Amino acid sequence: MEIRGLERLLLGNKNEPREMEGKEQVLTSRDVSSLVIDNLCNQARGQNIAVACFYFDFAAQKEQSPTSMLGALLKQVVSGLEEVPAEIVQDYVDQKKVLGGRRPLLSDIVRMLQTTSSKKRTFICIDALDECVAGDRVKLLNSLGQILRKSPGTRIFVTGRPHIRTEIGNRLSGRVTTILITPRRDDVIRYLHSRLAEDTTPDAMDSSLEADILKKIPEDISEMYEATAPGNLHQDIR
Repeated sequence: MEIRGLERLLLGNKNEPREMEGKEQVLTSRDVSSLVIDNLCNQARGQNIAVACFYFDFAAQKEQSPTSMLGALLKQVVSGLEEVPAEIVQDYVDQKKVLGGRRPLLSDIVRMLQTTSSKKRTFICIDALDECVAGDRVKLLNSLGQILRKSPGTRIFVTGRPHIRTEIGNRLSGRVTTILITPRRDDVIRYLHSRLAEDTTPDAMDSSLEADILKKIPEDISEMYEATAPGNLHQDIR
């Protein structure tokens, strides 16, 4: 799977910057590795663009609330600003005066993100959104929708399984472009070879087990993707 095409969809290139107007404020895909985010950050360098990322983890659902998630994104965006906006500084000062120092509420964080994203073109990358608790996901998507309405220059890049695609489209008023990314068998085998080469217990591996791994895993992945492919927008990323 190549990722340069996905970068161009998000940022464009130096000669033809990517313009995403109206309904294309949000780009979603499925099972995209962190390499995409790394390359997005590399291309954004020197372009006065902020990139903030968050990875959902099923095992940490209780800790990953909409407030903590958006708070983490806010910290990343603010850290990239030359100067923290005065209204955000005042918000934190006001919070310290309440009940001996209260953490910002979800509505406060949304307002701060609206402020910061209006100062600099911002890309918010969210990985594995499907692993967010359903109730929290509703609050999160509604909050992201508020940010988009106040900051039209913001772009959101989401990965997740296909079953949340409709929910994302509904919550974000249909401003979504969906891309299904499937792995090529050769890519999977190359990846497996590279991981096997880094095996810290090589004595536990023999040629028979290695052959089974290289045969079984690509087959299982292909079946999984084929089962979820119907109903998705297919686009070859090159």
